[in-house]
Amino acid sequence: MSSGDRAGGGGMSFDDRTGDGGVSSGEPAAAGTGDGGVAGGDWAGRALAAVMDRVAVTAAGVGDRFPLYADPLDGRWTTTGRGSWTGGFWAGLLWLRARRTGGAADRAAAERCTDRLAPWAAADTATRGLIFWYGTALALGAPRAAALRAEAARACLAAYDPATGVVPWGAALGGPRLLARADAVPGLVPLLAGAGPAGPGVAAAHLHRHLDLCLGAGGTGRPGRPRPAWQFDAATGGWRPREDPEPGWSRGEAWLLLAVADALLHPGVARHRPERLTRAAGQLLVRTGSLTGPLVPPDRASRPRGPVDTSAAAITAVALLKLSRSRTPLAGACAPRAEAILRRLAGTHLTGPGPGRPAGMLLDGCYDAAKGLAVRHELVWGDFFLALGLASLDGLVDITRV
Repeated sequence: MSSGDRAGGGGMSFDDRTGDGGVSSGEPAAAGTGDGGVAGGDWAGRALAAVMDRVAVTAAGVGDRFPLYADPLDGRWTTTGRGSWTGGFWAGLLWLRARRTGGAADRAAAERCTDRLAPWAAADTATRGLIFWYGTALALGAPRAAALRAEAARACLAAYDPATGVVPWGAALGGPRLLARADAVPGLVPLLAGAGPAGPGVAAAHLHRHLDLCLGAGGTGRPGRPRPAWQFDAATGGWRPREDPEPGWSRGEAWLLLAVADALLHPGVARHRPERLTRAAGQLLVRTGSLTGPLVPPDRASRPRGPVDTSAAAITAVALLKLSRSRTPLAGACAPRAEAILRRLAGTHLTGPGPGRPAGMLLDGCYDAAKGLAVRHELVWGDFFLALGLASLDGLVDITRV
């Protein structure tokens, strides 16, 4: 992929990145431990409180910019001016804070942030699902956010290409336009599903084409890990796999599992090939080790001793919580596994009180290991999915509606 304001994994950079918007400095504190303020009876509530306190500190530090990733030593954020593919996660965190506090000022901050996402509605990128679903799904009773979500949904519906069967990856973030990637599906499934009568069918078609490519056509599946990235060849009218990101990219696997979980919970989408969706959920759970592998997976399965990715773990936990509400055969195992993942993240990877850096940072997120970019950092989407999972356990949100 070329340079610029790009998304996903496997070769990404941001030309409007800056190291400003710092929130603290000094010597690093110890990372969270099993008794780092989040153990005990209400461990989920305590951990959520720490993450929400971190949101408040971040909001004071970044101003009108969007946090992307933070240095693990001092908590200083690298930010973007327009939000890129991650802007919706920051808006979502602000909406979650507003829901938790009930404060008018917190709600106003979430509304202002969501308003700043508006230019992305017309952008040529499938990551509008990430931006506008997660940036607005928690915005209850917010007409402007609902209108923006509807505008983005209509634009994505119009962008659907029947010839390729997908809403194309797009050109807005650089690189080839006609790509199908695992990170082009999450968020876009529920966003499209709300785009009028044709929406659920297009959401299903977009998802199933990605499942055909990533898992194997016809739902039978191919052996090995899902292949997360494909490029359409106009000359042959077919798809060919891309080398980067490679199979075994844990965040890509988590994104795909999340999209399948969302589809299973939306009746309008699930009625399109329901047996295939159920089979795909089982294939992903088994082939990626989501129920049996490390609670916090390596960024790449091919490098088991390389960096782990806590953001992939947090996304997986949310996907599992959603699957636990479905009627898939392995649903009963999903909620306990999700709770175990969230406990591990809160107990081992969340910073506790101390000098040098803020509490409530989810460390050990891996943005782009191949480029050595933010490989053990706090990532804004990791914070979001950790907070969302904790909020579900704490009873603050209905996970099936986000």
